[in-house]
Formats: sequence, structure tokens, C-alpha cells
Amino acid sequence: MPSSSEKTDENAVPPLPEPLRVPVADSHTHLDMQPGTVEEGLAKAASVGVTTVVQVGCDVRGSQWAADTAATFSNVHAAVALHPNEAPRIVHGDPDGWSRQEARRPGGDAGLDAALAEIDRLAALPQVKAVGETGLDYFRTGDEGKEAQERSFRAHVEMAKRHGKALVIHDRDAHADVLRVLKEEGAPERTVFHCYSGDAEMAEICAAAGYFMSFAGNVTFKNARNLRDAVAVAPLELLLVETDAPFLTPAPYRGRPNAPYLIPITVRAMAAVRGIDEDALATALGANTARAFGY
Repeated sequence: MPSSSEKTDENAVPPLPEPLRVPVADSHTHLDMQPGTVEEGLAKAASVGVTTVVQVGCDVRGSQWAADTAATFSNVHAAVALHPNEAPRIVHGDPDGWSRQEARRPGGDAGLDAALAEIDRLAALPQVKAVGETGLDYFRTGDEGKEAQERSFRAHVEMAKRHGKALVIHDRDAHADVLRVLKEEGAPERTVFHCYSGDAEMAEICAAAGYFMSFAGNVTFKNARNLRDAVAVAPLELLLVETDAPFLTPAPYRGRPNAPYLIPITVRAMAAVRGIDEDALATALGANTARAFGY
């Protein structure tokens, strides 16, 4: 059995990495799921060269929080949506979903319509730069939830195009169907595959369509050869970097709490894969994120 000091060390907050010389943005984070205040998190990130973050909502309340936070902090931009797994919860009246958050709201299709209407309202706000994370997730949702997920996904695509916002894609174990829906609906001009999870072949498909590919800390994992292969072939002008914090903490701190200040570790790993200078990659990442999200 490990000692108490070892247990503490395993759960300890990772130390500050060496600062980047060229500032970058965390293109996808969840500040509302991280400990401490927003001010503390942003200051810690800025101290290592992560000067901008995109705060992403996963449900109605989280999206409202994202919009409010982006209105308060100039270096925070919001993305609003129902996470793919949220749509089936709402339709089927799961107590963890919309029906518990807003007891007076209906469940079923009417509940999903009500939730989507609120996301649509938020998407029109100037501090909201993207609609997402939306898409398909077949890892946690079975066949019974696929219809609701796809209906919600298509609604978000339409929203993003109507409001002129970027579309942020959550794609887990659903590559073919995500690409199919985007083709059928017509993807927005700026589409981002958050926490890119495909391989080099899919990266070439995304590149041909002009989709941005955002890589998280799991690109540093030993078993993530497919992600490193994708980083190697993706066009430099379509690369983004993210934390998806508090999840996907990069090695060697995998399993510990993640936060935007750990972005430099992932940037350096990506630069090593591509065999380019860290500053050159950071310059591209900063410009790409601003272009992708229109800020």
C-alpha cells in the first residue's frame, strides 16, 4: 500500500511548466469544473504564456455560466451548447439532465426544444464565439440515445451557421457519423474538432474540408500514437491546442488535475512531433485560435 505522502503526491496539483515565449490560447477548457476562482486560474495561465481561454458549456446552466464569465473577463471567450450526452438525458427525462436542472421545464422532445432555444439565445451574444461542444458520442450513449444526439447535433450546426459562429465538435467513437452529418448539413465556415481523436487518415479528410483540429494533453500519452501521427500530417494552419481541463492532464502528470496553465507541456510535445521550433508552433497556434473563433 502506498504511503500517505505518495497518495498526496499522486493527487497534487502539477507544478508550473517553463513559460512559453510566444503566448497561446487554450481553445477548450471548463473553468467551472476547476478549483479556485476564475481570476486565479487565468492569472496562473497567463504567468506561463496562456493568455486567452475558450470556456465551453456542456448544458444549459454551464452555457449560461460561460456566457456570463466571458462577459466579465476580456480574455475569456464562450462556447455554448448541449453536450451530445445531454440530449438523450433531456429526452428520456434522466434526473441528471435538464429535467432536474429546471423542474418546470418539460422532458421529451419538448424539453430538448426548450433547451436548444436557450442555447440559441445565448449563441447570439457577442461574447459567445462558438456553438459547441456538440456532436456525437457513442462511448457513453447507446443506440437508444443516437436519435436525440443527432437531432441536437443538426440543430447546433444550423445555429452556428445562422449566427456566424464557430462550431466545436465533440466526436467520440463516432467519426464516420460526425463527418456524415457535417457533409449532409453543410459545415460552418469555421469548424473545430475538439480533443481530436482520429488518426492521420481522418486528419487528411478534415484538412481537405478545412476543419481545425485541436489537440489535448492525451497527445502525450504513450498509447496515443494515432494522435501524434495526426499532429504530424495536419496542416500547420489548422492546428489548435487545448486542455479540456480538468480532464486529460498531459504526461508526466496524467491523472492529476488539469488546468490551462499546463498548455505549454502539450505545445512542446506537438512541436517535437512536427520537428519545428516551439516558438514557431506557438505563433501558429495563437493565430489559428483567433481565426477559428473570430476574436
